[in-house]
Amino acid sequence: MILEKTQTHQRVIEQISVLNAKVDFMNDTALSNALTYLEEKGIPNNKNEEYKYCNIDSILKTDFKNIQQQFNTVSTINNLRLNDCLTLVVVNGNFSEKLSDKLVLKGVKLFSFNSLENSGKQLLTAAAKSNSDSFIALNTAFSGIGFHLKILKNEQTQIPIQILYINSASAESFVNPRNIIELEENSSATIIEHYINIGTHKVFTNFVSEKYLAQNSNLKSYTLQNETSLGYGVYTNQVKVNKHANYQNTTVTLSGRLVRNNHQVILSEDNCEASLFGLFKTSNNQLVDNHTLIDHQKPNCQSNELYKGIIGDKSTGVFNGKIFVRKDAQKTNAYQSSKNVLLSDEGCINTKPQLEIFADDVKCSHGTSTGKIDENALFYLNARGLGKESAKKLLLSAFANEVIDKIEVDSLKEIIESQII
Repeated sequence: MILEKTQTHQRVIEQISVLNAKVDFMNDTALSNALTYLEEKGIPNNKNEEYKYCNIDSILKTDFKNIQQQFNTVSTINNLRLNDCLTLVVVNGNFSEKLSDKLVLKGVKLFSFNSLENSGKQLLTAAAKSNSDSFIALNTAFSGIGFHLKILKNEQTQIPIQILYINSASAESFVNPRNIIELEENSSATIIEHYINIGTHKVFTNFVSEKYLAQNSNLKSYTLQNETSLGYGVYTNQVKVNKHANYQNTTVTLSGRLVRNNHQVILSEDNCEASLFGLFKTSNNQLVDNHTLIDHQKPNCQSNELYKGIIGDKSTGVFNGKIFVRKDAQKTNAYQSSKNVLLSDEGCINTKPQLEIFADDVKCSHGTSTGKIDENALFYLNARGLGKESAKKLLLSAFANEVIDKIEVDSLKEIIESQII
């Protein structure tokens, strides 16, 4: 089975057909490097410090013993579209031109991996070289047909772009969506990445996205994960931010049996900025694991992180955030906070904010807090006529709104507000 550690390239290559891989657009060197990495490292388990609370190797061996790659046909997405957005669709790991809107936005170009222009091929090759994680290597070797979305120089898109990732598994399946999102100089865009599972069987999503922000560009991105209890996945974002550029992401996780978010942001030039916000609510035996890394490489950059979790039943939440300040990154401002509410005695949160600072003229802070709903606040609301459940929902709503208020797309915000509490 491909998900187990292998000894030779040939044994791995023989399994490509199992995952229905479309690898024609990846060069031989990238494929060889990815396969070699998989052979040497295998799939991480809880002996790997980065996956200490998220033993994916064990989950894949127990929950994905018989990958069959069978999918129901997706013929319409009308009920999944957000209002006032241009919608692109990826079905079971492959870009669907048929279901996607025609690209009518001025200054926006879209290329399928089957028809990449030279700049897209160069970006894809560069990204494939960074097999710093087994799941990136796995995606590199078995990627579906992704796309390269480019916002051209000096263009400010006025309409948000919704990217729908739809899984429709009719048997145990494993999909590998991939994309490149590139903003050229002085451009701006709002992008919503929305993950949905409409299938009847378990599906594992191994998603990789590379986002490149050129000088003076601005990307506001939103991630909504709602793949039901049949959804499992690792979602990797690698972001490179250049001079005077600004990257902002808000990730909201509503469902998914196992959700692992790897978010790495490199502040590669001076005077750039990144903000990461997260909100997740867990129940039953769900596991949501958010791992972030913001790498300050140059001076006068700023980063801000705020992640909030609402943990219920026997579920588990994880936040591991690292701020890395390199020697040349003087005048860095970096802030990180993890706040969590436990709704049951059996719920668990593992939180680990980290700072690694090699510069001496910086302002950096991190902190975490975890507790139950304030009994005094509940009593106060009860005494003024609110029932226990209504008071509880009101307090949780107030807790969540600090992140929800970062969302500037009304139709997306309404969905989250209606489902998060």
